[in-house]
Formats: sequence, C-alpha cells, structure tokens
Amino acid sequence: MAITDVPEFTHLTEADIENLGRELDAIRQDIEDSRGARDARYIRRTIAAQRALEVAGRLMLAGSSKRKFWWAGASTLGVAKIIENMEIGHNVMHGQWDWMNDPEIHSSSWEWDMSGASKHWRFTHNFMHHKYTNILGMDDDVGYGVIRVTRDQRWRPMNMLNLFFNSLLCVAFEWGVGLQHLELGKIFKGRDDRNATLARVREFGVKAGQQVFKDYVAFPAITSLSPGATYKSTMTANAVANVIRNIWSNAVIFCGHFPDGAEKFTKTDMVGESRGQWYLRQMLGSANFDNGPVLRFMSGNLCYQIEHHLFPDLPSNRYHEISLRVREICDKYDLPYTTGNFLVQYGKSWRTIAKLSLPDRFLKDTADDAPETRSERMFVELDPAERTGLRSAIAAARARRRDKRAHKASKKAAVKRQELAA
Repeated sequence: MAITDVPEFTHLTEADIENLGRELDAIRQDIEDSRGARDARYIRRTIAAQRALEVAGRLMLAGSSKRKFWWAGASTLGVAKIIENMEIGHNVMHGQWDWMNDPEIHSSSWEWDMSGASKHWRFTHNFMHHKYTNILGMDDDVGYGVIRVTRDQRWRPMNMLNLFFNSLLCVAFEWGVGLQHLELGKIFKGRDDRNATLARVREFGVKAGQQVFKDYVAFPAITSLSPGATYKSTMTANAVANVIRNIWSNAVIFCGHFPDGAEKFTKTDMVGESRGQWYLRQMLGSANFDNGPVLRFMSGNLCYQIEHHLFPDLPSNRYHEISLRVREICDKYDLPYTTGNFLVQYGKSWRTIAKLSLPDRFLKDTADDAPETRSERMFVELDPAERTGLRSAIAAARARRRDKRAHKASKKAAVKRQELAA
C-alpha cells in the first residue's frame, strides 16, 4: 500500500541519501548566508501593498449598493485576503522572516485574518504536518479527517460523500483549518484530555468570535454609514471575499499534496530517519505546479511545495532560485520532480478524491501502483537492470503495465475475430 521503505522505493543507497542530504544542507546554508536587505524589503513591501489593497476594497464597498462597486470591492478584498493568507500569514508563521528580528513580522506574534488561532495552526501545521509529512496516522492533513485520499485509509460508507465533503471544505477552508487543532474525533470518542480540550476550544472561540465580529458586524456597520452602501451588501461582500480566499487556498494546498506523484508513507518510515531520509520523504510527498510571477506571488510561492517542504523556514521569495538547484539534484539522483499545469494538478486531486469515494473492489489499478498510492512493491516484476533510479524505475514499471494492457487488448481482439469468423 503506502511506502514502507523509502530507500528501497527510491533505489538509493545509504551513501546516496547521505550525500543528497549534504547537498540540500548546502543549499540551505547558501540561502541563509545571503539573506539581507533585498529579502526584508520584499516582505515589507508585500505587507504594505496588501494593506493598501484591503483599504481600497473596503472603500469600494462604501458604494456597494451599486453592483459594479460591490463586485469590485468584494473581489479586491478577496485578493487582499489571499495575499495576507498565502504570502504573508502562512510564511511569516513558518518563521521565514524571524531572522529580521522585527517584532511585527515574527512567527510568535503574527495573527492572521482567519477564524483559526495562529497558535493552533503553528502546532498542527509547522510541527505535525511538516515533521510527519504524509505519514498515515501522524499527519492529519492526509484527508483532513473527512476525505479519503489513499487506499491505506479503510473505505467507509461515508466516503461515498468524498466529493461533497471536499466541496464543503473548499468553501469553508478557514473553518476546517481552525477546527483541525480541536481534534474533534478524539472528543467524540472520549479519548481527549478534557482540560486541554476546553482550553483549545476557548482559544478557538475567542479568535473565531473576533473574526466573525470584524467581518460580519463591525465593517458592515461602518460601511453602512455611507449613503452608497447597506449593512447587508457589505456583509455579503465580506462573506464572498472570504469564500474567494478559502477556495483559492484550498486549491493551492491540494495541488501540493494530493495530485499523482505525491506519495504517502507508513509509520515505519520515521523510525531512525536520518536527515537525508527526511529530506527525501519531503521531496516524494510534495508536488509543485508550473507558474509565472503572478501565480507564484498569489500562491504564496507554494507553487514550489517541494522546496517549501524541504526548507519551510527560508524566505518564500527565494524558492524560485532554490527550485533550480533542487531540480538538478533530482536529475543527479534519478528522482522524480513532480510538477505540472495548475489546473491539471488540481484536476488530478479531484480525480483521486472522486475515485476513492468507491470501495477498492471497483478500482482498476492495484494498491501498489495506482497514481494516488504507490509503494516499493510496484517494482517487484522489474528485472534488476530496470531497477536503477526511481524515475527510471517508475517509467519502466509504467511501460510494462502499458505493454500488459496492450497484450490483453490484443488477445481479446483476436478471440473476438475468431468468434466472428466462426
């Protein structure tokens, strides 16, 4: 099912993995040594631009009783919320700018424009997700507790609603992120620490309450003082802006974790894991999507999810140059560098979610070589000469599978011809 032995899956020796780790450490050191005024200027300008955009959006909503101002204000505010969430909040809270020693732009003090508390997110995301990336039973981001995204998750009747749950999560993504740290599953099963749970619930309630008050009470009330706006029009526009941000964030995150090639792992992988093996798991468990400057910025540079998982605390504006060196390393060690068109990657994520809403008996590929779930067992039929690097071995396994299907189809056609001839 999922990968249980990363070195075997990648066809790398311990020495190879150690060398790979050293080369990636060298990239980290180079970026850390070169951080400076250019990077500080980038994040400060980004924050200033985002705030100006938010003010512009709210000023447009002062005329929101007119349709054109409503749409302009809601979409501008939505873009401002995306930038605050993706390029600023997410990356600041990863500690990417802590080296500046600026108390305003520091991971310990930043509170983002979301219903979830930053304190909670830093634990569930920075620690649990990034340390235990795609390890089943350790990383709650594998399906977020409601969506089946790998065959290693036992099929249950509720999985027939996979597409519905994902659509709901897509629209209300900030609430899914906010509730994740509460560990509702443990609460319902009575396996939680009740005092710790109550503390988390109170913290979430305070933050969510503040967010709801700001978006749906305070700003609509202020804007309604304008003769060109009403309370309801602004409240609706704020809700639409939040949905725009939620859908976009969900799409970017899913493109980085659930398309074909983003591998899943078992708990055995983390036992005695070296630095090089950790790097390798991050590279295998993440996926990128192709980009230009605008898409790069609007995704918070998470179009480089592989680089982000390798170096989550390095400045996001440096991921592009890091990606060039990571690609070279992948070529050197014959490793796949999973990337593709944004819409294609997102479509593959939805395809996986749709597919796995069905019980395994209705799925065609085996659990070891399906696009969404692969393991070292997918190479058992290969000759030793074909088991070189991972990228080459995957290509060989796919070619063998295509040949089998072609042979089977040819055989079927021949039988049919014989029947017709008879």
